[in-house]
Amino acid sequence: MTQSVQPNSLVTLHYRIALENGQPLISTFEGTPATLQLGAGELLPSLERMLAGLPVGTRQEFTLAPEEAFGPYNPDLVEHVKREHMPDEEIEAMTIMEFGAPDGTRYSGLVREINDAFAVVDFNHPLAGKTIRFEVDIIGVV
Repeated sequence: MTQSVQPNSLVTLHYRIALENGQPLISTFEGTPATLQLGAGELLPSLERMLAGLPVGTRQEFTLAPEEAFGPYNPDLVEHVKREHMPDEEIEAMTIMEFGAPDGTRYSGLVREINDAFAVVDFNHPLAGKTIRFEVDIIGVV
């Protein structure tokens, strides 16, 4: 009987996440495979659902629309932050910074523009609004 991926499986696999045009973002195919515990938050729930039922030895590619992957791009998550509310250090555009909310929660944001008065910070996930390709090769399932 061939083992297949179940919702709480420990899965060893190679995987690649790429943009729709094929530009790779992350891949284990050139190195050591990953071992992931499904249901533990190590992968997006939508990616875990794609794996469910796949038998060991399967190599498959999926295309995920933004809503299935990292969500749609939300322009409301782009903020103008006064420079005085930022660290007093040299900050360059296209730098990822961590910001604190009043409740102590930490958020990462991409500084898209910056000048002496303010910075434009994008709190969207870097892959928000993008269609991605998810390729997997299931090596083992426990």
